[in-house]
Amino acid sequence: MKIGVLGSGLMGKEAARDLAASDKVTAVGLADIDIERAQQVCDQLNSQKLKAYRVNASDQQDLATYMRQFDVIINALFYSFNEVVAKTAIEVGVNSVDLGGHIGHMTDKVLAMKDDAEAAGVTLIPDLGVAPGMINILSGHGASKLDKLEEIILYVGGIPVKPEPPFEYNHVFSMEGVLDHYTDPSLIIRDGIKQEIPSLTEVERIHFERFGPLEAFHTSGGTSTLSLSYPNLKTLQYKTIRYPGHAEKFKLLVDLNLTRMDYEVEVEGQKINPRKVLLEVLDPIVDLKDKDDAVLLRVKVSGEKDGKLTTYEYEMTTYKDRETNVTAMARATANSISVVAQMIGDGSIHKRGVYPPEKIVPGEIYMKEMKKRGVIILESESVEKVHVNS
Repeated sequence: MKIGVLGSGLMGKEAARDLAASDKVTAVGLADIDIERAQQVCDQLNSQKLKAYRVNASDQQDLATYMRQFDVIINALFYSFNEVVAKTAIEVGVNSVDLGGHIGHMTDKVLAMKDDAEAAGVTLIPDLGVAPGMINILSGHGASKLDKLEEIILYVGGIPVKPEPPFEYNHVFSMEGVLDHYTDPSLIIRDGIKQEIPSLTEVERIHFERFGPLEAFHTSGGTSTLSLSYPNLKTLQYKTIRYPGHAEKFKLLVDLNLTRMDYEVEVEGQKINPRKVLLEVLDPIVDLKDKDDAVLLRVKVSGEKDGKLTTYEYEMTTYKDRETNVTAMARATANSISVVAQMIGDGSIHKRGVYPPEKIVPGEIYMKEMKKRGVIILESESVEKVHVNS
């Protein structure tokens, strides 16, 4: 199979690394508006399968010319390109996957193309990172084992292995995205009612092996498409994992209007957006640099099975790869999107149309493939008691 990657940034590079190492993949394209950057990545990865391309993703014709050469496209560009890439994939008859983007309802726009994709005979899967992405696949896998699904509870965090003050946090994506997740409200389902609650709230203690005490709190975007895929849930919630005290510090910044995009103050006759200033101040403080990071994940899927209340729990702890210097977040994210792209290419995923990950990716195969890449997801089952319908 031939797979084309759009974007030679960190995720694009790591997806290309995984594709080049796969026996099933015969050719890998790596496209960027800056061909020198794409070529540099190809030179670093040093595989005969790899070829660099110059592509301007804002030019649909340029995009189409590149995309039609491949069986599957991995879109590792900024989320604002997701809609145009999905449209072009349908136009040229090529399968496509992306890393998601719930800001500005981008994923909803991709999902709305379902009929067109089906008619074109292509498969499109958005939201294939860690959260959303891995958590959706594992939620869908757990749900498929139950007779009746009732509850999905999700915890994910990308954190430094050795925390440093003042925030005990280092960002692995853009700090801008982190502020969005902390500022926008969080969608949850509680007692069967879908509702929005403020992010950075309902802080709870959580424990993972090899880590000291941690905390978890609501953040936006994490429940992604799960409330649409499973509308009859009694409980759905997503919480971000950090070191203790993190939520309180960032809650203060939010309460002071320092994270809002639509807010300005006048300073010496000039209008200034405090968020822009905050980002400039924060970036050097929270830059991961060459430090080690870890990604922690816990997914609990509960419901009825054979008349008993049953819970499937999935847990993962992934560390930075010291050998390749690839962050834990890049390993978990880029391997996820690469594995699913290859599953479309080899026919393991054969449904046509647009589907969220929980509705199309076979969890068993996904976990086996991730394990081969050193990303180990543990599954456990617990049966609590005889379940009485209320």
